[in-house]
Amino acid sequence: MTLLDVSIVNVAVPSIDRALGATPSDLQWVLSGYALTFGLVLVPAGRFGDARGRRTAFVVGIALFTLTSALAGLSRSPGWLVAARLLQGVAAGIVNPQVTGLIQQLFRGPERGRPFGLLGATIGVSTAVGPLLGGLLIQAGGEQDGWRWVFFVNVPVGIVAIVLGWRLLPTQPAEAAETAGAAQGRRLDPVGVLLLGVGVVLVLLPLVQREQWHSPWAWLLVPAGLAVLAAFGLWERRYARHGPPLFDLRLFGFRSYALGSLIALLYFGGFTAIFFVLTLYLQNGLGYRPLVAGLAITPFALGSAAASAIGGRIVDRYGRPLVATGLLVVLLGLGAVVFVLRDDPRTSVPLLTAVPLLVAGLGSGLVITPNQTLTLAQVPVPQAGSAAGMLQTGQRIGSAAGIAAVGSVLFSALSDSDGNWAAAVRHALLLAMGIISLGLVAALFDHRHARAGRKAGRHARR
Repeated sequence: MTLLDVSIVNVAVPSIDRALGATPSDLQWVLSGYALTFGLVLVPAGRFGDARGRRTAFVVGIALFTLTSALAGLSRSPGWLVAARLLQGVAAGIVNPQVTGLIQQLFRGPERGRPFGLLGATIGVSTAVGPLLGGLLIQAGGEQDGWRWVFFVNVPVGIVAIVLGWRLLPTQPAEAAETAGAAQGRRLDPVGVLLLGVGVVLVLLPLVQREQWHSPWAWLLVPAGLAVLAAFGLWERRYARHGPPLFDLRLFGFRSYALGSLIALLYFGGFTAIFFVLTLYLQNGLGYRPLVAGLAITPFALGSAAASAIGGRIVDRYGRPLVATGLLVVLLGLGAVVFVLRDDPRTSVPLLTAVPLLVAGLGSGLVITPNQTLTLAQVPVPQAGSAAGMLQTGQRIGSAAGIAAVGSVLFSALSDSDGNWAAAVRHALLLAMGIISLGLVAALFDHRHARAGRKAGRHARR
């Protein structure tokens, strides 16, 4: 639900505009406000789950998400809807780190591959199938009120998740019950929370508001945010001398976590921008209905779901080379999309792009799940929630930055080519491929150093 709501609302924007009389600024906040508050609370929520119990945090987050989904569907004004979406993002940020933390807690070593594979399949499908489901719901509910069902659909699912979560999930991390210093671990570092929150907001705000803020001065918030994040790092180092910090920076001392987080940031920077570009092209450029636009992206979702389940099972056998292979397959699939759009096709674009997007989806499934498994492999279980929260915060920042950069190229190319959508999309996809290529470089670097380390170990034993 929480990841679906990143993409499903995109197709509902025209209906929301007509029903509520929203301004462009209102609509931008409906879309970007969710992503902003989502990214804001990931690390504090992960730390809270580590310290107080992941079941409690999960159930509270799902309950809040269900309630705010209902409030969003009942909106009578743009301000009401924006407020509901901001709270919905907070709820989503509370839920997500608990899922990864629970997998770390309940499984060990190679056992984690299968649940991470299922999680990766869920991520791939929920992100890619959003436009399709949104189109179906709007068509079923009607142009005037169909957009409300984009939010109402979360309510019955949320209720079931609350009941099952409370009955089936363990009450607290086993380590918290066994460790004598568990009481100290419950301190939540409020200064760290404040510094991280301010830093993330300053970095994300000009990215998510790029269409509304035209002044170049707005981009000064990004270096200001980076400065605050640097202050956060210094504070966490100091705080760690006296108690458990909000986020233990020593985790970046694990090469797998540091490079895995970088790969995730870069991949999501290119990966999520693909859906943004193709959805605009199919609806605004070619005039397809939201349902058809959603169906056109479905091959990516199917490929990602299938490959994620497989990737989770084989990641322990192949390691980081599997992630590098997935990135290469994604690039080949996107390259094929660029190729089929070379002659500015006017008909059957969903059919032309179906196989290339299926290939790219297969590659994506070999990236997200295996990379997450490898990134968190060496993270101690008591820090699993905060580590997962920081990983996902990087993904959110990567997504926002990627969409901002790729979207700028798209609209600039549209202006320069007098509205040639196919040419503009090709330019935008090439930039997305360039961002993903940087992730491939990081994966190859990690593999090379891991292989060098194994060779050095064999020589030392001899």
